[in-house]
Amino acid sequence: MSGVVLVLNSGSSSVKYELVEVGDDGGGRSLAAGLVERIGTGGTGRLRHDRGDDRTERDVEVPDHGAALEAVVQAFAEHGPDLGEAGLTAVGHRVVHGGMRFSAPALVDDDLERAVEELSSLAPLHNPANLEGIRVARRAVSGVPHVAVFDTAFHATVPAAAHTYALDREVAQRSGVRRYGFHGTSVASVVPRAAQALGRPAEEVAMVVLHLGNGASATAVLGGRSVETSMGLTPLEGLVMGTRPGDVDPGALLHLLREGGLSVDELDQLLNRGSGLKGLAGVSDVREVVERAAGGDADAELALDVMAHRVRHYLGAYAFAMGRLDAVVLTAGVGENSSEVRRRALTGLEGFGVVLDEQRNAERSGEVRRISPDWSPVTVLVVPTAEELQIARESLAVVGA
Repeated sequence: MSGVVLVLNSGSSSVKYELVEVGDDGGGRSLAAGLVERIGTGGTGRLRHDRGDDRTERDVEVPDHGAALEAVVQAFAEHGPDLGEAGLTAVGHRVVHGGMRFSAPALVDDDLERAVEELSSLAPLHNPANLEGIRVARRAVSGVPHVAVFDTAFHATVPAAAHTYALDREVAQRSGVRRYGFHGTSVASVVPRAAQALGRPAEEVAMVVLHLGNGASATAVLGGRSVETSMGLTPLEGLVMGTRPGDVDPGALLHLLREGGLSVDELDQLLNRGSGLKGLAGVSDVREVVERAAGGDADAELALDVMAHRVRHYLGAYAFAMGRLDAVVLTAGVGENSSEVRRRALTGLEGFGVVLDEQRNAERSGEVRRISPDWSPVTVLVVPTAEELQIARESLAVVGA
């Protein structure tokens, strides 16, 4: 399936976009890409538009997502390619939570919008912004189908034993409480390229994909399918993240409500925006945490150690859950770029076949690369995520292009 897709990833204060041309072989070419930042923050926003080697940056007034999408359309009109002449086949939207209703990409209509809104309580940092982007884009870019691609969909293959919480069955079913998992679009984009780098079909490989960014997750992929993942009902569970804590004893949360004097809203704020690296080290950006640790900051040092410990915990658990481990795959901003986080997480695992080559780990590249020795039993790969291309492919599959 081939065609041209405008991919939109709407965040709470940003819109990331890319115009992707997908060939018949599934390969993609970026025709243009950009970012609008600081939407609705009360100050002046910033737009960046890249077309090949040409970059345009300027301040923009973006009090809301409507103004941001207008700025995006104007950037295409002024700096190209013109959306009206690009042969646009579809607009693909990243949506974080699809709940039990959406286990595959779906055409956007009013019913889908209502469903995404109903699921916002499960992903309060993401779904409301995703929905706003959809609503605005349907008005700004009309005449072509819009498709929602859900982060949770790739994890629909996780077996019941792994996605079921040991709660009262009726209570859990009534409230839709189960493990859904996230970052599925990212994981789906790296699995086939990791298998290609191994020289083996994805159906034969057991790998753990570590999506390490401001949000972070681990996914066990066996035979090309997700069989376990660290995020749960919401994106709060699992690894340590920029502002989210990952695993916390539920009893600790009850204690904070009963004895700590926190309201439900204050606890929500703490868990989504005030924990993780920010809670431990005072800042959420891994680069700054690494700098502070190198300068002797004990809080930053502990934050990195807690983060690395949690990665190792899940890596070991998933290797045993699958029964074997052929590869560890690191992706997303931290996984692709922070040699220090990779070193802390993967050093000392030689007894389990995971060996890090220090020189390869230190090298920077935007390509798929091996950072373990050629002889190591488990291959460690860095594979840049390609979420936009994956969203474009899945959008074309839905519209039948």
